[in-house]
Amino acid sequence: MIFGPFVFFYVVLLFVFLVFVFVAIEIHLINYAFTLAGLPPQLAFAALLGSLFGSYVNIPVARLRGIEPHPVAMITSYGVRYRVPRRRWDDSTMLAVNVGGALVPVLVSVYLLAHQPEALLQAMLATAIVALVVNRSARPIRGLGIATPMFIPPIVAALAGYILGGAAHAAPVAYVGGVLGTLIGADIMNIGRLRDLGAPVASIGGAGTFDGIFLTGLIAVLLA
Repeated sequence: MIFGPFVFFYVVLLFVFLVFVFVAIEIHLINYAFTLAGLPPQLAFAALLGSLFGSYVNIPVARLRGIEPHPVAMITSYGVRYRVPRRRWDDSTMLAVNVGGALVPVLVSVYLLAHQPEALLQAMLATAIVALVVNRSARPIRGLGIATPMFIPPIVAALAGYILGGAAHAAPVAYVGGVLGTLIGADIMNIGRLRDLGAPVASIGGAGTFDGIFLTGLIAVLLA
């Protein structure tokens, strides 16, 4: 399934934001964050592109029987308006995995842990802490899915990385904790609640890249 979750106004804002992002690339800000976490520059740029373009791609994994669909085409969550995807309705919710917001960050996390196995225990503890905090702050939004305040996951992940990872592993622990903790706490632990939201599509990993897991990981690394 391929659909753009944002209305035209937010597409314009995204374009302006992309200008900033590519400037950030030029000054190596994003590469610097990934390098801090332990990712080579070449893979860092590949992860950026994969998250950017993959945010529009959602892989269906299951169909959840639920209640009547939410009738409103626009949903507001934490001050941001989202367009609910349209499709033929059979009173079910299509559960999907977002490529840019879930698969790419998870692959980056696996790479970091594989190359820094001594940080595995700290990363798992950070993941558990972030998952618990995020799960407490996550709220079901009728017609949309599970929403979480944007800056709670990276701040908690950065603190966990700083405390648990120490000077040597603060960045990778913060990234892995932020990514996996948010996915588990906000999405996976709330799958059972999706049946009652009337949402046509529930995407694990969020509605897009820069308001989801990708940004959580980067901010957590920079803060740590």
